[in-house]
Amino acid sequence: MRETRITGAKAVLESLIHERVTQVFGYPGGAIMPIYDALYDYDTRLNHTLVRHEQGAIHAAQGYARASGKVGVVFATSGPGATNLITGLADALIDSTPLVCITGQVASHLLGTDAFQESDVIALSTAVTKWNIQVTEVEALADALAKAFYIARSGRPGPVLIDITKDVQFALVDWLYTPCEFIKSYRPEPVMNRGVLEAASLCINQAKKPMLLIGQGVILSQGEVELIAFVEKSGIPVASTLLGLGAFPQHHDLYIGMLGMHGDYAPNVKTNECDLLIAVGMRFDDRVTGDVNRYAKQAKIIHIDIDEAEFNKIIPVDFEIHADAKQALAFLTANVEKKSHHQWVSEFKQGKQFEIETLESKKQQSGVTDITMTEVVQLISDMTQGNAVIVSDVGQHQMIAARHYQYRYSKSHITSGGLGTMGFALPAAIGAKIGVPEKTVLAIIGDGGFQMTLQELGTIMQSQIDVKIVILNNEFLGMVRQWQQLFFEKRYSFTAMENPDFIALANAYGIEAEKVDQHANLEKALERLFLYKGSYLLEVRVAQEENVFPMIPTGASVAEVQLHE
Repeated sequence: MRETRITGAKAVLESLIHERVTQVFGYPGGAIMPIYDALYDYDTRLNHTLVRHEQGAIHAAQGYARASGKVGVVFATSGPGATNLITGLADALIDSTPLVCITGQVASHLLGTDAFQESDVIALSTAVTKWNIQVTEVEALADALAKAFYIARSGRPGPVLIDITKDVQFALVDWLYTPCEFIKSYRPEPVMNRGVLEAASLCINQAKKPMLLIGQGVILSQGEVELIAFVEKSGIPVASTLLGLGAFPQHHDLYIGMLGMHGDYAPNVKTNECDLLIAVGMRFDDRVTGDVNRYAKQAKIIHIDIDEAEFNKIIPVDFEIHADAKQALAFLTANVEKKSHHQWVSEFKQGKQFEIETLESKKQQSGVTDITMTEVVQLISDMTQGNAVIVSDVGQHQMIAARHYQYRYSKSHITSGGLGTMGFALPAAIGAKIGVPEKTVLAIIGDGGFQMTLQELGTIMQSQIDVKIVILNNEFLGMVRQWQQLFFEKRYSFTAMENPDFIALANAYGIEAEKVDQHANLEKALERLFLYKGSYLLEVRVAQEENVFPMIPTGASVAEVQLHE
């Protein structure tokens, strides 16, 4: 807490420092110019990364938040600067990523006049933010910022937006900053119902074929240690959602794979065989459930989530545990019996072996001789021993990176889950590397997604960020092409891509790059990428018509997962 008379622009920066912010991503413009002018004197206290597009700023902030566990902060100007944040806000909201986005706005006396670069960002962003506010009085600024950080990071995290008129940025104020710790009617930390937890514990103790499904909520609650303790005491096999990858070590004997449309065969099939399904920090997304009318009908379901709006929204459950995942898991661990389910767990291992043998057989029958995306990701996993932070874009390569990289640690898998935003990976990898500079950060991107945000190579160049980039180039919008092949009679409508020279592009930005299209050259090329001191781009020409299997077709049950076309 500190009081002094300063401008609103400086008050914003002082507030960030008070919230222990050290990193900002942004792009300047007229309506936020006073804040950027004040930032000129804060270069030793606030690191600002200049991106090449506001969408790049918010995706970078997402990557930073997801890798570091901190709140990502974004600056943008009014009008198109603010509207360019909308996709990232929607992405962050559905994936529960804590962000504080600060936008400049035209002067308050011009609001509603269609002034130059005016847009009603509050109305535009209401549906894609956890909370938003427009500040038109400088005295309200400190309180708005304090609330923004509290709301963004508490409970189920999410993005908030503060729109600050230009006159507020110039105005003087007796700045007094008090961190927010309470908001009337907002209860981000639910009180656990011990009775429900005790009943759930009894149900767990009675189960013969229990199964645990974990989501990103375990990571957000920092409940990884509690999860391992619960699993090892209860003996329950663990499956993960896409965003839950890394919350539980994949080399653990009780890890059974990823669930969902392109998840592993055994956990998908056995979802409809288990007698108890425990869902922790996940929301029963349609990509996980398949046909909801045929999802785990035989099982009792325990659902643990910090957001009570998720209960019974898609799948009816028997036990609603409205709680922080970390706390709920600790309680359950203390109350469940020590058990093992050897026969049940062995069925998953048999299913995994069946999947491996079937996929390998189909690969041999296909006669494909080109490098495959699967081959590349498996080699990357072996070479990094699961220690890298993998940031994937959206498409076939995303599913292959999720399936074939062995995630050993929490916060090591970053991707756009709920929104499926192409172009996410390159800027998100920039943010991730800034968030965890001691770790190797590798962006795995398709040729389509790369071209949506490739201008952020300029950010890498200017800020000298050591990001490793692997483009898996099949000259197609691969996932759409796969669906066209399987469900639209191979009518490849506008999915073939004529691509630029990616190596020349990287070189134009001062980034080392090479291309590989032969199996014999792949491993050495990846070695050069990982050993190089600085950013490096590797383009790998892969098979054009490699498909991602297993796959649950739209409308099918999870038990109808297919291992080949």
